[in-house]
Amino acid sequence: MPGRYYPFPDSYCQWMRASRLLSILLLLQTHGRLTAAELAQRLEVSVRTIYRDVESLHASGIPLYGEAGHAGGYRLVDGWRTRLTGLTAEEAERLLFAGLPGPAAELGYESVVATLQLKLRAALPPPLADRAAQLQQRFHLDTPGWYSDGDPSPHLATTADAVWRQQRIRVRYRSWQGEVIRVLEPYGLVLKGGRWYVVAARPERAEPATYRVNQILELTILDEPFDRPTDFDLPAWWRAHVVEFRARLHRDEAAIRLSPRGRDRLREVGSDAVVAAVDRSAGPPDDAGWVRAVVPIESLTHAHGDLLRLGAEVEVLSPAELRARLADTAAALAALYAPAQPVPVVG
Repeated sequence: MPGRYYPFPDSYCQWMRASRLLSILLLLQTHGRLTAAELAQRLEVSVRTIYRDVESLHASGIPLYGEAGHAGGYRLVDGWRTRLTGLTAEEAERLLFAGLPGPAAELGYESVVATLQLKLRAALPPPLADRAAQLQQRFHLDTPGWYSDGDPSPHLATTADAVWRQQRIRVRYRSWQGEVIRVLEPYGLVLKGGRWYVVAARPERAEPATYRVNQILELTILDEPFDRPTDFDLPAWWRAHVVEFRARLHRDEAAIRLSPRGRDRLREVGSDAVVAAVDRSAGPPDDAGWVRAVVPIESLTHAHGDLLRLGAEVEVLSPAELRARLADTAAALAALYAPAQPVPVVG
């Protein structure tokens, strides 16, 4: 109903508050002194909320005090710091993976991250530690898809080591053109949809490219350090790469007819772009409920495989070559599954 108020679940609000309390603690530890207004601006909450949070930190035993005046603000008692400073250099390097146990294990960081998680929890006051434990039991990130256990590769940990040390690698790689030998300068690793990619440049080419790690058949770390470009931003480069990839993904079109069942099935197995194209271009249904639509396709080969997943619930109207390929496949399937002819009895 319009105007009706739907509150967030209590558990979500409690988690947000616990996260904010920890942020206040770390901000003060980092900056020394901050006013309530500065904390409110950084955390995007009201000053009154900061006042309540500071009282909660006091009640939890955090040695925090406020100073009045123009140069005042909140600060921690001199010399007091959280036990987060007890992290080793390796643990600090693996901090990014504290909430990603699956990828951390694949990279060979499992034991380090487990120790890091224990130290992080031990560094928190009891109320925040309890909230952190509850959060771990309520939110879980599982990166692989339903029909795959991920993207295992015997060379993933070695690739990560070369990325970190900025050492060139020689790989035997299975590309779409066949096996090739490449010398690469690995800039970074990306986990996308449960699959690991290394973004790397070749010494003879300045522009980096992506290589799927589990397609590396052999890998040798060379005794050849390289200079990673200081202005290379891995997240920004990857975002641009994804945009470019999607822009060139669907360059052709196909006209199709879809049954009501086929349209429902398409929402399960089709890409977002194809589903949106059907919703946008579908005409009125005929007497049997079928609709006509125009959908983007990457290539005849990809479209052939994708549309076969819809079985007899889709008909390709054009292009003619795609229609012919599907017809040939249908004929081959019909012949394969045709009932065996009885052997005539002689005499």
